[in-house]
Amino acid sequence: MSYTVNCSILLTDLPLLERAAAAKQAGFDAVEFWWPFATAVPEQSELDAFTGAIEAAGVQLSGLNFFAGDMPGGDRGLVSWIGRENEFRDNVEVVVQIGERLGTKAFNALYGNRLEGADPAEQDALAVENLAIAAEAVARIGGIVLLEPVSGTPSYPLKTAADAVAVIERVRAEHGVDNIRLLADFYHLAVNGDDVDAVIAAHGAGFGHIQIADAPGRGEPGTGELPLSRWIDDARACGYDGYIGLEYKATQPDPFAWVGASAAAQ
Repeated sequence: MSYTVNCSILLTDLPLLERAAAAKQAGFDAVEFWWPFATAVPEQSELDAFTGAIEAAGVQLSGLNFFAGDMPGGDRGLVSWIGRENEFRDNVEVVVQIGERLGTKAFNALYGNRLEGADPAEQDALAVENLAIAAEAVARIGGIVLLEPVSGTPSYPLKTAADAVAVIERVRAEHGVDNIRLLADFYHLAVNGDDVDAVIAAHGAGFGHIQIADAPGRGEPGTGELPLSRWIDDARACGYDGYIGLEYKATQPDPFAWVGASAAAQ
């Protein structure tokens, strides 16, 4: 199984720049991160320290988020954020720089929350424009943009796979961009009440990425009730051949113990 460890939610007892090496030591060859900097355009020294840590660890950076604002404060992306267009677009170029250096191909663009007093239609129009700009930029390095339904944030408008797919289709229709893909986080979809089996059947072959966590609780696989192994197998049967992102909250001393147990059960 090709797992990639999300080092923004796992291994958080370690400094950020040490987490890729820790993932490698735990037996993984790939990692992914949310945006690992405090600003959309960090200093070159910060970029060099991050990319150098990935290279020194000997792992593949399989995925990276665009800058999403103040995530701990509740922000969930700049894609549809009226007034921060330049900030997002400046960040796109930094993301491309990192991707080119590390061979990263998948970049997650969080859509952004509804803004008080803003017209949702204007936010959506901006999102379509920004997604097209991002997709065209990462296409230069053979990359794709990921669009993700998210749970736990009422003001985030993309709740289901259908919500995200509608946006993807609109970008394609209006801009001719064809390298935006659905990020199927089985935890978020399930918690939001989406029919995950139906989503896999309809879109599994075209998933840009899969992430997993169990529910309730968003812990390791096996700590909740979701049929994650079956969903992964079904997606594979549909033709998905990419990484499975481990994006869960550690609830046990060894957050990866379930991987060995899962392999032994097969």
